Amino acid sequence: MGGPGGGGRPGDGGVCRCGRCPHGAREGHRQAVAAFAALREDFAAGRGVPAGLAHSAGAARQWVSDELTLSARALAERAAAEGAGWPAAVQGRTLLAVWAAVVALLLGQALTAIGTGWTTSRTAGLTAAVVLALGATVAAWRHRAHGGALAPVIGEDRRFSTSRAVAAGWVLAVLYAVLMLAVQLAAASGPRQRRRLLSGLELHSSGGLLSLLAVGCGVAVLAYGLTAGRIRSGRVQKVPAERPRAADLLADDAGRGSLTDAQYALLNASLLALTLVRLATNPGQLPSVPWGLVILAVLSGVTYLAGKSVAGGRPVILSVVRSREVGDLAAPIRTGDDIEIRGTGFVPPGAGAPDRLARTVVRIGAVHVPVPLVPVAGGFANPTDGVLTVPVPVDVEPGTVEVRVITAAGVETAGYRIDVRD
Repeated sequence: MGGPGGGGRPGDGGVCRCGRCPHGAREGHRQAVAAFAALREDFAAGRGVPAGLAHSAGAARQWVSDELTLSARALAERAAAEGAGWPAAVQGRTLLAVWAAVVALLLGQALTAIGTGWTTSRTAGLTAAVVLALGATVAAWRHRAHGGALAPVIGEDRRFSTSRAVAAGWVLAVLYAVLMLAVQLAAASGPRQRRRLLSGLELHSSGGLLSLLAVGCGVAVLAYGLTAGRIRSGRVQKVPAERPRAADLLADDAGRGSLTDAQYALLNASLLALTLVRLATNPGQLPSVPWGLVILAVLSGVTYLAGKSVAGGRPVILSVVRSREVGDLAAPIRTGDDIEIRGTGFVPPGAGAPDRLARTVVRIGAVHVPVPLVPVAGGFANPTDGVLTVPVPVDVEPGTVEVRVITAAGVETAGYRIDVRD
């Protein structure tokens, strides 16, 4: 990557810094994160503020906020450049994992065939795996710009969807089992063997598996409709992620572990493992799943959907007070004063990045006031999820005015009336 393009140079460890290839974008993002953190820590310690602004705390705070916002935008651009290379990288890794699984299956079948001989069921299992791997390869190529073979399990918010991943797992398991039976039927030597294979498709033996498939797909559809409806009505705030991460399957939008998501994903993963083991022990029929486990999966899906239906909520202003410094006298709110807006939901899950924090706006009357970024060691004191501090601009007309908060997700609170004096 060296050369005139700004690539690696002697002494930099051979690290590409061109910013155009995935490795260069990753290194550029890492450097931007380090530069932003250093700038924030300097401002938090009171360093770097121009001497001409030292006499005015409000002017210094606004200047610091503007500088941090510009740096945050540059950081966001670097993150977007790194995220743009993710689909190509994950496409290759996904296909490598898929075909590695096919090879592992071949080796496993070859080893277990020693002493017992190669059987039709082994051929069927390997053929079904190759067919699914070919399908995944074609899907990865068709959707190479959106995550390759993983595109169906990525939501509109650029996160892995737990419900879609579970549904995809059951669809693949059922497809694999049906393909195995199809190959065995095609290779059957006589009517008796065909009747035995067809009996393995009867509802009394496959009803549990088909019910699990229906539950997984039904939960995925309901979860999508529930979330989409709540977003449109403003009852839940969604901020897109930079790129999907495996932790999305077990966590909420903020990256914190989610009990409802984790129990749904882990329980279905366990049931999928049990299903595949039963298929391996009896490849001549669809796996029989006990109805007790089906009921357990239904309860898990209901819990997951219940969690989706109550998660999040609209931002709410609970009170607005004049921000008082130590030693100040009690006084009404006047233009130029700082006000402290107390409530909840001002920073949506996943909006903790500095460029998204800088998008929080307070509307005071007809004036839109960007919420200033106030740095502290390791983070920001303003804005926070429960408290915002903003100045009342001089353009605000005295009298009764309405205060509203507009979050980074674009959701606006209900109005809260305050009195502004001359």
